[in-house]
Amino acid sequence: MGYSIAIDGPAGAGKSTVAKLVAKEKGFAYVDTGAMYRGLAVHFLQEGILPEETDKIAASCKDAEVNIAYEGGVQQIYLNGRNITAKLREEAVGNMASVSSAIPQVRAKLLEVQRTLAREKDVVMDGRDIGTNVLPNADVKVYLTASIDTRAKRRYDELTEKGIPCVYEEIAADIAERDKRDMEREIAPLRQATDAVLVDSSDMTISQVVQAILELCR
Repeated sequence: MGYSIAIDGPAGAGKSTVAKLVAKEKGFAYVDTGAMYRGLAVHFLQEGILPEETDKIAASCKDAEVNIAYEGGVQQIYLNGRNITAKLREEAVGNMASVSSAIPQVRAKLLEVQRTLAREKDVVMDGRDIGTNVLPNADVKVYLTASIDTRAKRRYDELTEKGIPCVYEEIAADIAERDKRDMEREIAPLRQATDAVLVDSSDMTISQVVQAILELCR
């Protein structure tokens, strides 16, 4: 059984950035479960399925295989044998993933893949329900959050830097709606595990967050 660090939290809290750095410091494998859900979301969109067509999403799961590979130490997501990592950050993909991840068949599709990785490797795994559902016995659990304003500003700056037109108010509204969906879904809702340490990164640098998590590890 590997050593596992579970990092949960809402969209835009910096989970992926922090988890990658913690994994690098510890020499662990980084598992971005959100990327796996986005991988399935790419499949649903390619099939022409709309987010509200939940029955079609559930049925379409059987035609998709999402796998993780590590190339140069960087996680890559493969959908039916094709590397789709470059598509994962598209807004439509993120919205589809947020909706479809509440569907039991979608979660079941990926759950065993994630648990197998944690059994076989030392991992840092981030997502929405790692400490509460995927790895309830994780060695370290962190709930990483930040204010909606902070998260929206980070996303706005990221998109602007890439030359992508965006409106701050729309990003903030989208984040608030995503939080609501994630926290109110019936299957594995986003919440802080009772034994997770709360880390609010609103007024912290990335290095400060990483150090705070490393100090929790043995």
